[in-house]
Amino acid sequence: QVQLVESGGGLVQPGGSLRLSCAASGSIFSIKTMGWYRQGPGKQRELVATITSAGTTNYVDSVKGRFTISRDNAKNTVYLQMNSLKPDDTASYYCNADVIPRTTLRGMDYWGKGTLVIVSS
Repeated sequence: QVQLVESGGGLVQPGGSLRLSCAASGSIFSIKTMGWYRQGPGKQRELVATITSAGTTNYVDSVKGRFTISRDNAKNTVYLQMNSLKPDDTASYYCNADVIPRTTLRGMDYWGKGTLVIVSS
C-alpha cells in the first residue's frame, strides 16, 4: 500500500552535482524519519543521511559538507543534493522511510528499489 520511488541518478563527472528525489505514495498517515542509504561495488550498504519529521539531520562523515538532505512534507518527498562528487560516491542509492500507514497506524520501514549514481570522468 506504500511505495517509495527514487529518481535523479545518473552519470556525473568528479566534482559535479546531482540531486536525488524520493516520493512516497499510498495510504499514508504520517512519515517520521526519511533517509538515504547507498551500496557501492563490493561494499556493505551504509547510511548516507537521515532527516526527521522535525527537520533534524544526520550524515555519514564522508559526505558532510558535500551532501544535503531535505524533505517536502506536503509532497511526501525527500531529496539528497550531492555536490563535489567523488568516484567513491559511486553506488546504488536507496530511499528509506519510517511510515505509519493510514490502514494500520503502526510504524513500518519501507525501501525504494534504488537509483544508480556513477561518478567517473
